[in-house]
Amino acid sequence: MDILKEIQAYLYFGMTVVFVVGLYWYIVYLYKGKERGVDYEKYSDLALKDSLDDEILEKTDEKKESRK
Repeated sequence: MDILKEIQAYLYFGMTVVFVVGLYWYIVYLYKGKERGVDYEKYSDLALKDSLDDEILEKTDEKKESRK
């Protein structure tokens, strides 16, 4: 039974490290995207501002629309 607790402790520590590294990677990914001009913050209010009278986030090209 001691071996199971030891394995559980190592797995807990390992998963904590994986999640922390993943969180920092995601933060850096969003920050670098903002530098490239991709701003994800404008999409954060999309669920709240979904009325037909609200402001349009992005205008689409006519060429892209005609292909669909």
